[in-house]
Amino acid sequence: MDPELEAIRAKRLAQMKQGAGMAGLPAGLPSGLPQMQKQEQEKPEEDEMRRTILASILDNSARERLARISIVKQDKARQVEEMLIRMAQSGQIRGKTL
Repeated sequence: MDPELEAIRAKRLAQMKQGAGMAGLPAGLPSGLPQMQKQEQEKPEEDEMRRTILASILDNSARERLARISIVKQDKARQVEEMLIRMAQSGQIRGKTL
């Protein structure tokens, strides 16, 4: 091969590695891998916290209705859950009474 072409390729590869912040790893690997792993580990904890909060403010029939909505439209159910949690945290909704 042409030595000039080899030099250009080597320079470009070095730039790609440096730009990704991964000088020791191939440029094709994602740079946020440790961050992604951390987020995946925290996800079950967040889900459990969401379920706990929702269980404290919704009765069984309301939770069942929300579960049925999530079967059909998961994003809509998630929005409703987030709204309910925010309202409970701000004091607009009180916990269920026995």
